[in-house]
Amino acid sequence: MFPSVLLLLLLPLCATTARDEAHKPGHVSVVILGGTGDLARKYLWQGFFELYANQVSSGHSFSFYGGGLSPADKSTPVLFEVLKALNCSKDVSKERCAVLREQFFRLSKYKQLKSLEDYQDLSKSIQKQLKQEGLVEAGRLFYLSVPAFAYAEIADRINSSCRPPKGAWLRVVLEKPFGHDFKSAQVLATQLGTSLKDEEMYRIDHYLGKQVVANILQFRMQNKKHLDPLWNKYFIERVEIVLKETLDVQGRIAFYDQYGVIRDVLQNHLTEVMTLLTMRLPTNLSNSQEVLTNKLNIFTSLLPLSKNQAVIGQYQTYQREVQQELNKTKEHVSLTPTFAAVLAHIDESQYEDVPILMISGKQLDERVGYARVLFKDDIFCLQRQNSVHCKPKQIIFYFGHGSLKYPAILVSKNLFKPSVVDSEWKEVVEHEEKDVAVLGLPISDYYVQTPIVQKEAYTELISHIFAGRRNSFISTENLLASWDFWTPLLTSTTDTFPRVYPGGAENKEMLDILLKGRDLSYINEVVLFNQDPMGGQTANNFQVMQGKFRNDEMVSGWTEKLIEKLASDIEEAAEKATREGGVFHLAVSGGASPLALFHRLALYHFAFPWRETHIWMVDERCVPLNKLESNFRSLHDHLLQHVKIPYYNIHPMPVQLNQRLCVEEDKGPWLYEEEIRKFVNASSFHFVLLGVGYDGHIASLFPGVKPEDHGESLVVFTESPVKPHQRMSLTFNAINQAQKVAILIMGKFKHEAVIQLSRVKGETTQWPVTWVKTENRSVVWYLDYEALLG
Repeated sequence: MFPSVLLLLLLPLCATTARDEAHKPGHVSVVILGGTGDLARKYLWQGFFELYANQVSSGHSFSFYGGGLSPADKSTPVLFEVLKALNCSKDVSKERCAVLREQFFRLSKYKQLKSLEDYQDLSKSIQKQLKQEGLVEAGRLFYLSVPAFAYAEIADRINSSCRPPKGAWLRVVLEKPFGHDFKSAQVLATQLGTSLKDEEMYRIDHYLGKQVVANILQFRMQNKKHLDPLWNKYFIERVEIVLKETLDVQGRIAFYDQYGVIRDVLQNHLTEVMTLLTMRLPTNLSNSQEVLTNKLNIFTSLLPLSKNQAVIGQYQTYQREVQQELNKTKEHVSLTPTFAAVLAHIDESQYEDVPILMISGKQLDERVGYARVLFKDDIFCLQRQNSVHCKPKQIIFYFGHGSLKYPAILVSKNLFKPSVVDSEWKEVVEHEEKDVAVLGLPISDYYVQTPIVQKEAYTELISHIFAGRRNSFISTENLLASWDFWTPLLTSTTDTFPRVYPGGAENKEMLDILLKGRDLSYINEVVLFNQDPMGGQTANNFQVMQGKFRNDEMVSGWTEKLIEKLASDIEEAAEKATREGGVFHLAVSGGASPLALFHRLALYHFAFPWRETHIWMVDERCVPLNKLESNFRSLHDHLLQHVKIPYYNIHPMPVQLNQRLCVEEDKGPWLYEEEIRKFVNASSFHFVLLGVGYDGHIASLFPGVKPEDHGESLVVFTESPVKPHQRMSLTFNAINQAQKVAILIMGKFKHEAVIQLSRVKGETTQWPVTWVKTENRSVVWYLDYEALLG
């Protein structure tokens, strides 16, 4: 018992000692790795300049190095262009600012940091300067504004050749992402741990530098007497943490497509805010260890997330941006979400059953960030509903932008009048714009307080790093606890097809969500587009349209409605076939077009006779079936694993035999043909689903092929003009014996192909799809409006 009590007593003393060390006068060397990169240009040099301006009279001296892989003669001019753009804060006179800028320029230089020798040379330069100028070293600060894969190697070089002597501190700042999931974060933490102590690492989340976020705990502490009775399940209706952005992700697709909105925003920024709102208040806000421990305790109390506690979306032009920036083919499909809403719960009596919503997305209607604590209302107003007592009760931590424009903490006047956070904050009494409303209430219905001087987040955090205030950063334990919480959800949504939304104001109700118990869903099952493509009919009353295309039946509609119709038609064909013969044979093609259909069938067609259904492949790439490029892998991931279909009813094409891919003497096509003749009556599939390539190919039958080329064969090897070149495919002979053939064409990039096909008369080897003609003329074209109208 005694050692534990002693440790608790010593913790504040240890924290005080660490802070004293931070403020001990001496020379500080600052090294910005990636010193001419985008982040450094926009924020870091300005932040370190303001640190210098604030500390120059405190007894500290400084040296600043911009480090990078390029030679000094190439990057030095770039660095000085960045330094020329530095600004002083408003309270600094022009004369004083000119002196500070000149001094900062003189203290800053570029150094190539590419090899171990470069780091050794840097350390020698620092030691030489200290000796020549008779300076005592206080510490070294390395800011790693570089890709995460370089962290471990740089940390090793800092540890082996750039550590300061005993008595001086070392601080290494790391930018997110800190891993991709729990396992990768654990690996990275282990690698860094071999070179750096945990207290030497400052994992930065710039949201913790936003003034409102940084003062959540201070606000809770200052208003403890009002909040203690309210901050629990009896009074809180729900907590919302929201970050809405209007921009897309063009220019950073290479990063974003690997991470998506949950990893990019929810796992870090919004989770950090959530812990600040719900953690137990520390006895001492300046005790970094106590703050981090109380944060960690929240993670241990979070209930696991299941798939039904999240909805995801993707803005409409994202696919095209991915194809362009990553040089992907038009068939490539990315399931990376650009919008997500997640419902979390904390398994503590204080917050039992209190919904915590974390929501973020790109291409939304406005740019705004906030955390709202909405309280239950026990007042019913029969008259005078505009009375302040009849309005919602809420506390809003408003990060900035949106209708209010500036960061603020707002408290409904029907709750209590809050104490001002501290001397750097002020209460806003007069509002310049009287008609501003924030989350349903006019600004006049709130007590509002805001920082006297608005400060940039990175500038704030840089000052915290210098001061050794670790509670504004992510410890290893907290990082791993966060990934442990989020990774199962990320895994379960990997193959989920996100709802596509048009972006901006056009989203309307498409992303509105419904809380039902501990489940989360979109309010609207079907996405409705409010456009007018077909002579005055709007999507609110327009389902799908029947017509003719190339003398065959045609069904057209907006994508989601079209897919809904196609799924229903397949189910109807399945029910008819099983009713008449006890079995249904469905052949499906690969590519991107069927993915939305698979998603629809898996989620909404619970009455589908899967146990009586046999699934066949129309075509397959010559790759192992477990590879992402495999059509069967796509079918499995998006449909088969989600429905109860007997495994012996599933018929992948035998492209890999005898540990070889598509070798003629292994007779893969012959084996598949024999299987078809054995199970499928008269080799006539009940339903064949095809897509059309932008070059007119169908299945894996490419331009130049004719029906007679394959004789009576049902299955053949073919050659594709794009990699992987070798394919296995059903022939026209097999396709045209089917009882019904559906040809699905979707997307703007298919519009030109649709136009060309509408003009082609008869059959032509240039457009293989024109040879698809069943004996009973039961070919139906399913065309979405983007493909049809462009």
